Amino acid sequence: MLRVQEPEVMDTRRDAEEYDAMDFMDANMKFAEDAIALVKDVGAPLVLDIGVGTGQIPELMLSRRGDMEMLAIDLAEEMLKIATQRLAGAGLDDRCKLARMDAKKLPLPDATYDLVICNSTIHHIPDPRLVWKEIARVCKPSGAIMVRDLIRPPSMEDAWSIVNRVAAGDHIRQKQLFFDSLCAALDLVEVDAMVKDAGLRHMRVIKCSDRHWTAERPAT
Repeated sequence: MLRVQEPEVMDTRRDAEEYDAMDFMDANMKFAEDAIALVKDVGAPLVLDIGVGTGQIPELMLSRRGDMEMLAIDLAEEMLKIATQRLAGAGLDDRCKLARMDAKKLPLPDATYDLVICNSTIHHIPDPRLVWKEIARVCKPSGAIMVRDLIRPPSMEDAWSIVNRVAAGDHIRQKQLFFDSLCAALDLVEVDAMVKDAGLRHMRVIKCSDRHWTAERPAT
């Protein structure tokens, strides 16, 4: 199946609220734990979260690692509004700055972050190569990286099969959003090529679940 692009920015209040209501807890918990493990030997790591959405990942990571600080960015103002409320409510807003930025052209200095993370954002980007190159630029040479997203299924029929299995309890609009994301996702060959094109070294690109890939490296 060829990639079918979906909107880059989900920036209505309805989009943000429906996205926040979808149950990603298991996947988010796994992402948070795996990301923290990549910087287990780094004191007071500075983290950049690209595509923070409604702030679920920063909440999980910062509540588990008390010396961690984070800049979390998104292009959708409505997502950032919910993230602001979530982190303030959890008492974590002093350790996580939120900002509206374009992941394709980050106004951030080179070689700054001990860990760069990006969860379920790459499939929204028309040309993901631009984001990979920004990740390579802003991460320290010794820094850790974790990028995780959906794998594009072989066919639309396979995509609907995943939706109906994983999101059986969601309403039709949430199912459609999930389907659209699967169709917009990359496959492993595409991810591996983009990682190499960005000049990122020592990266492991693998299928990490029945519907996700991950590209990662630990801090050195």
